[in-house]
Amino acid sequence: MLTPPPLSLYVHLPWCVRKCPYCDFNSHEFRGAGGTPPFAQYVEALLADLDHDLPLAWGRTVHSVFFGGGTPSLFPAEAIDAFLQGASARLRFAPGLEVTLETNPGTAEHGRFEHYRAAGVNRLSFGVQTFDDAVLQRLGRIHDSAEADAAVKLARDAGYDNFNLDLMYALPGQTLAMAERDIERALALQPAHVSHYQLTLEPNTVFAARPPSGIPDEDAAWDMQERCQALLADAGYTQYEVSAYARPGMQCAHNLNYWRFGDYLGIGAGAHGKLTLGAEQAIVRRWKHKHPTAYLAVAGTAQAIGGDERIEPARRPFEYMLNALRLVEGFTLARFEARTGLSRTTIAAPLERARANGWLETDGDHVRPTALGRRFGNDVIALFLDA
Repeated sequence: MLTPPPLSLYVHLPWCVRKCPYCDFNSHEFRGAGGTPPFAQYVEALLADLDHDLPLAWGRTVHSVFFGGGTPSLFPAEAIDAFLQGASARLRFAPGLEVTLETNPGTAEHGRFEHYRAAGVNRLSFGVQTFDDAVLQRLGRIHDSAEADAAVKLARDAGYDNFNLDLMYALPGQTLAMAERDIERALALQPAHVSHYQLTLEPNTVFAARPPSGIPDEDAAWDMQERCQALLADAGYTQYEVSAYARPGMQCAHNLNYWRFGDYLGIGAGAHGKLTLGAEQAIVRRWKHKHPTAYLAVAGTAQAIGGDERIEPARRPFEYMLNALRLVEGFTLARFEARTGLSRTTIAAPLERARANGWLETDGDHVRPTALGRRFGNDVIALFLDA
């Protein structure tokens, strides 16, 4: 039997100051009249979108909210406050739920963090990427390292101690020593959480069409990953997911829910959602139209839906492992059964193959990837395509 898992709310705020050449997210430079996006109109559209999706989540409690983008910190605090007030009137918010706002250091303004905090945002995620100014320019970022330092200090002054720093490695022209310095600069700011991930050339990006020179090869990238992992571990940050490190008790609750195959409502231009419908014993995905202008015109109606899809039982093992095997903790067979509605016997054969390859280890009901399995994660997950 499928059991509805914890529910999160993802809110996509699509505008940014400048599109980065490596970015494949649904982000758009605003070129409309007046010079600033229509913040109030977009909040109204978000709430109308939420109203339309509410029947998928009647009576359920929301355990986390995440504002992603784009650059959510372009939105003034009063817009974030208006949305959270409207959403909490429509949904049951768990006491003390985690509310994360992604922010670009180049859009941080003095005084704004205090207002975000007053609105209910209790976790920030800074898109730093690197502290090397020359590399930041190659990445097309609008901030420099001094602005990153200043933004974090402003957030601390506003009372934030729960914040993440996003860092990338294997960047154009980056050496192992440069990657180490990025970690050292990040640790000096004492974040609660660090996301550390490799630059990839995603389809339909500027970098994919015109790759920059000086990208480290696979061996150099692996050296950077291992060395940076060691530095983070020495500083007390535990790796709990492929690219996520946290101080004890400071893991990102919202992302953990994704990786544990939890449910999430996705609202906003291009947002994706996943819902378990217990009465129908079905798992559905829904996504919204990507372009902000088109989305604003139809938000709150069926025309805003870019697509609906049921995850059929045959696909559920792969979809589950695509998420759960990113976690160092792995998963329990009982959770697999509850989240997919399938018997553990469904995955017995690929589990055994993964164990034989030294990629997974089991301890009673618990399954977790080995260090080797984490390195060859795509190969492990591929075993479950035909489960």
